[in-house]
Order: sequence, then structure tokens, then C-alpha cells
Amino acid sequence: MNAEFFEALAMLEAERGLSAEYLLEKIKNAIVIAVKKDYDVEDDNVVVEIDPETGKFNVNLLKHIVEEVENPNTEISLEDALAKKKTSKVGTDFIIPLKTKDFGRIAAQTAKHVIRQGLKEAERSQMYAEMQGNTHEIVSATVTNLDMVRGVVTLELSKGGVATLPRNEQVPGEEYYEGQHLQVYVVDVRETERGPRMMISRTHPGLVKRMFEMEVPEIYDGTVEIKAISREAGARTKMAVWSKDENVDPVGACIGPRGARVAKIVDELGGEKIDIVRWSEDPAAFISEALSPAKVVDVELLEGENRAAKVTVPDHQLSLAIGNRGQNARLTARLTGYSIDIRPESGYYGEEPPVKKTQE
Repeated sequence: MNAEFFEALAMLEAERGLSAEYLLEKIKNAIVIAVKKDYDVEDDNVVVEIDPETGKFNVNLLKHIVEEVENPNTEISLEDALAKKKTSKVGTDFIIPLKTKDFGRIAAQTAKHVIRQGLKEAERSQMYAEMQGNTHEIVSATVTNLDMVRGVVTLELSKGGVATLPRNEQVPGEEYYEGQHLQVYVVDVRETERGPRMMISRTHPGLVKRMFEMEVPEIYDGTVEIKAISREAGARTKMAVWSKDENVDPVGACIGPRGARVAKIVDELGGEKIDIVRWSEDPAAFISEALSPAKVVDVELLEGENRAAKVTVPDHQLSLAIGNRGQNARLTARLTGYSIDIRPESGYYGEEPPVKKTQE
């Protein structure tokens, strides 16, 4: 191998971002395969040394020194070894230097093929690593195609590559068109036969969480922390926040001056309502906050293995506490991790209280 070969490797590393060390390892493996084919030996019988600094390239065949040869491809007799090297001993390896030109045409083609495959694998590995770095992040994307039959939206990602937004990850009622710019949440990156595939979503709670982390400086610097979030995409999100600095109001920080911060996120989400509540390590206080905008009279934590609570609200607040089709109650349950039974203060659900019987 001459200096031009190593210069070519350096160029590959610079232009395609492929590690020269990785490529050299692939080349070594290719040469080992070529030697194995020509000499009918195993991996352990071949040693390949490549020094990019000096440009030296050595290929050695190792044969085990024995008294009596059973496999001439991998063994050499002590008598033959001593004839070539006087210090040879039984049980050691005898080194036979090979010339690369002796590998033959098939060996060279094999090496080229493995190197080509190695380049493809390296590029895929590099792409996977880069895409993995975007997991649980928001990526900007542009709609390039709409499959009306399957309901799949194809997007070109700003960081390179293409991803599909399946129907179950689309916000109900949200309409898409070619050329539209969207923000999507990267749920995961998976290896497939066609290369790494980015799993994206517009419905994942993480999308809203990351939006607030990017929009609110107090969250970005760690002063305010998002403790929990629950979402029904397109309709409502509940988010519980906490501040490590008692002088910083976590709810106010997220809402922003004149509601500017939360308004920007609501606009990006197409008008989705967002309830921001104060988190508490006291479950009863947390549940009371989470049921906002409804007012709570009392929260009773029920004993037992299952986390459950009975919540009492003013009669006129009952429908507000439960929410449209039970939405407020569902989101509160997911946010707090408690199964919640909401009851009116009077104890009755709009029914006439039973008439107390009197003794005659």
C-alpha cells in the first residue's frame, strides 16, 4: 500500500465522514477472507497489519508447529520449521509472510466487495447515530406527499432524510397540504432493512413538553421543571410544573407575560387548550390543582393497593370537573396517576335527595 492509498482513506473520512480506522478494519477483514479462500485456513491463521503512518502493509500466515502434521494448511512440522528458523519450537506458531499480489484476482474482488459493503454499513451506522441524537427532540419538517388512501403523510426533515407520519400519530381534525411546515416529535429511531427509520408524532405529549422547554427560559435553565404531562391531542393538555426557586412562579413562567409564551404554543398546536397547574408532592393537593379549572372542596385518598381518590366539588362545578365527555377527569387521572371518583358536595348527581322517613 502506498501513500496515495492512505491519502484516499483520509479523503473518504473528510468527505463522507467515515472513520479511517473503521475503514482499515474493514479492509483487514476483507484481506483475511481473501487469504482464507486461497489457503483454506481459519481466521486465527491470518494476521494483517496496516500502519497508516508508515504505509507498511503486512500479511502473515500462521502455522502451528507440531511433531506430526495432520492438516498441512494450518500446521507445519518441527523439521520443516527448523529448516527455516532454528529457534522454532513445538507448540508455537511459525510465521509465513505473504505477498498481496499472491492473493489472486478472486481475492482482490472479494476485498473490493467487502470494502464496498463496509462503506455502506459505515454510512448507515453514522446515519443511525445522527438520527438517534434527535430522539425525544422536535424536528422541523415539510410535507412532500399525502397518501389519501392510507392516510399517511410523508415529510422531508430539516436535518436530512424522509419520515412518514401515520394516521394514528396525526392530530384529529388537523389538515395537511404539500409544502406545509410542521414541527414533529421524534419518538424513536429504529434499524430496518432499508436503513434507519425515524418514528415521528404530532400527538405525543413529549411534543408539548419540548415546546415549553424551548420556549420558557426558566425550564431551559432548570429553575422550573415539568413534573408530569397528559394530553388528548387536538383538544387539551394538562401539564404540572414545579419550581426549585420559591421566588419563581412556575405556572406564571410557563404562561409568560400577557400569556405570550403559552399562546405561541397553543397557536402551533392549532388552538389546543393547555392547562398549566402547580405540582405538589402531596397527592391530595396535586389532585386538587390538576382538576383546574374546577374548584375542589375536598380530596380523600382511599386506602388500598390501587391509587385512588374520592374528590368532592361544589354541585355547580361538577360538570366542569368531569369535563366534556369526561375529558378533564381522564387527563387529571393520567397526570396524577390516581383513579378519581368525582362527587358533588351535596352527595347527589342532580337527583332529588331521598325523603327522610319519620316515625309515626
